[in-house]
Amino acid sequence: MISLRLLSKKGIAQITPYKEEQVSKKVQVQRMFDRIAKHYDFLNHALSLGIDVSWRKKAVAMLADQPKGHFLDIATGTGDVAILLAQGYPEATIIGVDIAERMLEIARKKSRRKGFDNRIRFSSGDSENLGFPGNTFDAVTVAFGVRNFEDLQKGLSEMYRVVRPGGKVVILEFSKPRTFPFKHLFGLYFKYLLPFIGSLQSKDKRAYRYLYESVQAFPDYDRFNTELIKAGWKNPGCHILTMGICAIYTAFK
Repeated sequence: MISLRLLSKKGIAQITPYKEEQVSKKVQVQRMFDRIAKHYDFLNHALSLGIDVSWRKKAVAMLADQPKGHFLDIATGTGDVAILLAQGYPEATIIGVDIAERMLEIARKKSRRKGFDNRIRFSSGDSENLGFPGNTFDAVTVAFGVRNFEDLQKGLSEMYRVVRPGGKVVILEFSKPRTFPFKHLFGLYFKYLLPFIGSLQSKDKRAYRYLYESVQAFPDYDRFNTELIKAGWKNPGCHILTMGICAIYTAFK
């Protein structure tokens, strides 16, 4: 039985990576990603059989209808989405922010190798307290990051604040498959096999257990569209990928 701590007045369930640590979820998430940073890319690709690459590409393609000026990638991690943005939209400049500095170190190296130093800037930043003026960016992206927000509404509202009127948010996030028998087969893999393999490689037993637990607690599909609307976003849409393993959410300011 998963124990959920309701930390929000709005009742959004919160899951922490290290239940024994008496510090905030934000601090725990930062520590977790710093611990697994050097294994992060390998495990993502291996455990998803490489499908995660196509998911990110589909999310980036959702910005084809936006001006190609200035993009913000939140929870940028090792920079995969930021780099795809630079590759897909040669006119754009991109800022990637993350709370885990070791993830950012890898992102900077990857960007440098691909020659994007003049177009991508990576910096430490809190998704719930972004250090940018309002109406700054043409679009905001987040890939597999909103589950980790300590305060989901605050994070979504901050994205809304920094996007210009008419701008767009694109969020790629895990969801729970609903189709029998796939939902049961994937549930077994996600709950037992994935955490086992992840812990062997990363040496962090909790990180991939947290992945499963946080996805179970996440308000996916229509519930997440409702959260977007609460934060001010308009015309939310949900694009389901790979039989519901994940989804792309879009909305406009």
